[in-house]
Amino acid sequence: MQWDQVRELLALQDRLDQLLEGQAPGWSPPVDLFESEDGYVVAVELPGLTREDVKIEAQEDRLVVSGSRPVPAVAPQRYHQVERGHGAFSRAFAFAHPIDVDRISAEVQQGVLIVTVPKNQRPDARRITVG
Repeated sequence: MQWDQVRELLALQDRLDQLLEGQAPGWSPPVDLFESEDGYVVAVELPGLTREDVKIEAQEDRLVVSGSRPVPAVAPQRYHQVERGHGAFSRAFAFAHPIDVDRISAEVQQGVLIVTVPKNQRPDARRITVG
């Protein structure tokens, strides 16, 4: 397998960010994030994890997906290649629009966590007549 320089640099940046934030080094699952007119969708690759391994927290304009992938109980004598992360992970996302935390939904589809994050739909401004 050929060495992927970009992937290595991104993994190194994630580790440095965690160290600067005071977190223990872990791993960072790949994420796709896209926006629609009504909200956002966050897709996080988490094959092999159960619902109990993942925690989702939300605030006005921020979503945090965290958890842990257990280290295999029986470790081999010698690894030849390690690409799947083990241990704790945390990914945080800040959104440009306020989100409706009461309507966020999450499901797992074929090892991918899909989090649907609706935008907070504020009512349109209206003109008030002074009487």
